[in-house]
Amino acid sequence: MNLQETLELHVKAAIKALFQSELESVEFQATRKEFAGDITVVVFPMLRVVKGNPAVIGEQVGQYLLDHVELVKGYNVVKGFLNIEISDKYYLDFFQSVKDETKYGFVEQKDDKAIMVEYSSPNTNKPLHLGHVRNVLLGYSVAEILKASGKKVYKTQIINDRGIHICKSMLAYERFGNDETPSETLKGDKLVGNYYVKFDQAYKVEISELMAQGQSEEEAKKNAPILLEAQEMLIKWEAGDKEVVALWEKMNNWVYDGFEETYKNIGVNFDEYYYESQTYLLGKEFVAEGLKTGVFFKKDDGSVWCDLTEDGLDEKIVLRSDGTAVYMTQDIGTAIQRIKDYPDVGGMVYTVGNEQDYHFKVLFLILKKLGFDWAKNLFHLSYGMVDLPSGKMKSREGTVVDADDLIHEMADTAEEISKELGKLEDYNEDEKKALYKTIGLGALKYYILKVDPKKRILFDPKESIDFQGNTGPFIQYTYARIQSILRKAHIDDTVTLNTVEVSLHEKEKQLIKQLELFPEVIQNAAEQHSPALIANYTYDLVKEFNSFYQNVSILGADSDIEKRFRVDLSRLVSQTIKNAFQVLGIEVPERM
Repeated sequence: MNLQETLELHVKAAIKALFQSELESVEFQATRKEFAGDITVVVFPMLRVVKGNPAVIGEQVGQYLLDHVELVKGYNVVKGFLNIEISDKYYLDFFQSVKDETKYGFVEQKDDKAIMVEYSSPNTNKPLHLGHVRNVLLGYSVAEILKASGKKVYKTQIINDRGIHICKSMLAYERFGNDETPSETLKGDKLVGNYYVKFDQAYKVEISELMAQGQSEEEAKKNAPILLEAQEMLIKWEAGDKEVVALWEKMNNWVYDGFEETYKNIGVNFDEYYYESQTYLLGKEFVAEGLKTGVFFKKDDGSVWCDLTEDGLDEKIVLRSDGTAVYMTQDIGTAIQRIKDYPDVGGMVYTVGNEQDYHFKVLFLILKKLGFDWAKNLFHLSYGMVDLPSGKMKSREGTVVDADDLIHEMADTAEEISKELGKLEDYNEDEKKALYKTIGLGALKYYILKVDPKKRILFDPKESIDFQGNTGPFIQYTYARIQSILRKAHIDDTVTLNTVEVSLHEKEKQLIKQLELFPEVIQNAAEQHSPALIANYTYDLVKEFNSFYQNVSILGADSDIEKRFRVDLSRLVSQTIKNAFQVLGIEVPERM
């Protein structure tokens, strides 16, 4: 039970003893810095059950707590706010109970029902880019936070490996490829992406030619021979044409190899992969089923729709008139397949950009209408775009920032700044290279994850690799500084901490108070699907530690017991930083 929960029981007991009334809940807030106290009870909500002057009620409750509750050592009342001072013993006892926990803040798995978190989910016609990076970092981190909060989690992605976009790359490769294959200098995903671009270039030429012959732009876009051929290729693929399927398999495998390299570089993984080519037929089956039960209806042209107008949405197509599947068909099939494969899954989190907000409202509603009970536990982790200040980073084709280029450039920027600061003289070249990557990736991940997912981000690589302020490298540097202190600390193992013998310095108390919040922050972050809560908590913890470090001598403490306590406190801070960064997918270096 944490401090707030303990105090809530005592405040309720005080109200019952003093006023013979029952309080449903107690409202707490942090004590303002200008007043003495560690936690504040807000008296005003109590007026619903207790009549009287809030300041007088506060005085009576404060005195009751002082008389009856050991952990309360003082109080003061400011208008309707009861500021409570907590005894050092409470904080020292709490610290003693957690100081040796290597997984402090994490909860052992306690749920039978699992959550499946989907992220990345790329198309197999181009490499991963900056937008995918935010998606991957968010999804991976939310999965790790849910795990840390006690949930069983499966990480997955759905690979969009079929559809007209794939056929465009395939057709361009057939026309212009000359049997080109991936190489050390050209990853498979980039090779296939190049042919998607070549298709688009050829398509635009054909549109111009048709418009010159008198067709409108809209007509020319529909009638361009290369597009009609790609559409024909999709129909052949769905019919199982051997040559088309063989080319599709070859090019997709090139892409998967390229993706794996990027995922490894960025430090994320998956438990299960789904492919739309394997789930869209199941989606079609359920569309046929839904037609029988009246969930869907057929239009005159043979296309199948779901009418959601009574639910405040509109009509949504689930099957084209030529019988081919749309994204919605595939997503219906994929969701159902996942539950078949993992019967213990009771909910799913979809990490997808906010341009798909409407799509997921529709998908979740259709799955409910199809009668799936688990559909009520589906969550769309929606996020905003990532922008770059123009000219800050090289980008392929001038518009899209390639994920591999981004990771490489972050390490280069970390190298440049580290050299300016001159911090790494005693490192060999391999150690430096590894550290630049750790700092560069830490900067990138932290900068993106510290922002609420719903907000759009302006990502500035230089700003993210700052060794001061709310950045990944600043936190990594503080962690490394603590490791340096721990290496220098020679503690006599016979010295044990006796809470009676330690009187807390204000900075020590503030640090323990910040540490005490961590388990609750993990739970809140899991509930809100927000890594930003963890990131910003860690920054606050690091600020508290640095304030403690500047005001209190750790290794030069007056007594062995004080030294032992401060070293142990520093160790727990570093462990908490490590645990927090672990769920953000960020490594911490032992020295910097």
